[in-house]
Amino acid sequence: MLSSPLMLRSVMTVGAWTMVSRVLGFARDMLIASRLGAGPVADAFFVALKLPNLFRRLFGEGAFNAAFVPAFAGTLATQGRANAQALAERMGTLMTLWLGLLVVLGMVFMPQVMQVLAPGFTDNPAKFALAVELTRITFPYLLFICLTALVAGVLNGLDRFAAAAAAPVFFNLISMATLLFLTPYVATPGHALAWGVTASGVVQLALVMWATAQAGMALNLLRPPAVTTEVRQVLKRMVPGIIGAGVVQLNLAVDIIIASLLPSGAISFLYYADRVAQLPLGVIGVAVGTALLPLLSRQLRSGQALSAHRSMNRAVELALLLTVPAAVGLAVASGPIIAALFQRGAFGAVEAAASSAALVAYAVGLPAFVLVKVFAPAFFARGDTATPVKVGLGAVALNLGFNLMLMGPLQHVGVALSTALAAWVNALLLGWLLMRRRDWVVDRRSRRTVPRILVAAAIMGMAVAALGWLLPAGAGSVERALVAAALITAGGTVFLGAGVALRAFDPREVLRMLRRRRVPQAAR
Repeated sequence: MLSSPLMLRSVMTVGAWTMVSRVLGFARDMLIASRLGAGPVADAFFVALKLPNLFRRLFGEGAFNAAFVPAFAGTLATQGRANAQALAERMGTLMTLWLGLLVVLGMVFMPQVMQVLAPGFTDNPAKFALAVELTRITFPYLLFICLTALVAGVLNGLDRFAAAAAAPVFFNLISMATLLFLTPYVATPGHALAWGVTASGVVQLALVMWATAQAGMALNLLRPPAVTTEVRQVLKRMVPGIIGAGVVQLNLAVDIIIASLLPSGAISFLYYADRVAQLPLGVIGVAVGTALLPLLSRQLRSGQALSAHRSMNRAVELALLLTVPAAVGLAVASGPIIAALFQRGAFGAVEAAASSAALVAYAVGLPAFVLVKVFAPAFFARGDTATPVKVGLGAVALNLGFNLMLMGPLQHVGVALSTALAAWVNALLLGWLLMRRRDWVVDRRSRRTVPRILVAAAIMGMAVAALGWLLPAGAGSVERALVAAALITAGGTVFLGAGVALRAFDPREVLRMLRRRRVPQAAR
């Protein structure tokens, strides 16, 4: 319950550390932009960072936690700490063996992997060799961070949230420290960052291992392997999550492959733009989607079909209420926002303009990305995991087709726009299937509210555009930050006023809905 002191304390702990991590993440990206800019070294490093992260998201974190944490918590509650610890150690051993082998193979065959992931780099032998070398340095991070996810799941099962929530902070801190202090001693700043990535994985794993020992459950991750019934159940439950995550990661891999074929800097421009677009997507999409799945599951199991329809409609309204103005604001003010965040040092006005153009394209798809996270739980709650995966695979094929059509005339902006268009097809098809099955019926309130949200966002967009035209372009970092802050503040104020005037939403009801959604997100 929300009134539980333990739950409130957990929410505050996770929320505080998450905010710290996000702020430091932007500080890290600002530092990278100032030191590396958007040249060949930056492109090579971002590919080196992307590859272990693709596998991390595939085998660790979401898919693994969704299968492991309930099994660990259930074993802890019914069979005691010793059996729960044994389950965690057996899973840790299997993960160490499997991912250790994957890391070794990846490092040995990295040139071949790079030819597939970044084929465009082969035209520049020096850039290709640098990407291979940096990725070999970062690839062990995959093993460390996936084990960190496992141990963090144990901590969450023990109601210990601080260390797991604080661990990502060290990724940002160590990355910045190595870039600042290790660069003079290695070949390029990219090498310093790559070593920082792997070092941060070691530190994060050490932190959560220490925390489990403090909690009275010191784990031995080299325990002799044994595939017990509980282990098989966890592995079986991981399969749908891995397939679903694989669709998303395949989309990201397609974007990297296409961007590598474009002129130098394209991968960097997309990275910086995506980092800005991910802020509202990560906060809103994860929060709404995470809260909706258990709610729909309970309502459907209880035979409350009408309540399930009502929950879907309110979730769609909330998602659009938060993402449409964010998308319009990012699109209209993309230039000042990118300039305020990244334009300094090696990242000049040309690089800022290229990244802001990509941000406009990503912003087009922002509501669709979040709607996918709203619609997918409606299938999952009914036991249908296949349909979202099939639709997602179709979106991957569309993304590739759009990329091939748009990469020529629009360059890197075409890659971002292709991702946005594929996301809209994905979202609209999922929504259409739900309506055709009568699993989602748009009620009178949504038919009245959603158009008013769109009108309020349009008014906000025109106001921000007019203010941006009136304000002078900032010559220095402080001036650029002030311009961006003024546009963001004005946009939020205008949207709030227009939304209330049009009766698009009731601020008090929105606050109540947001408070209800904090609990499931923090308890992950």
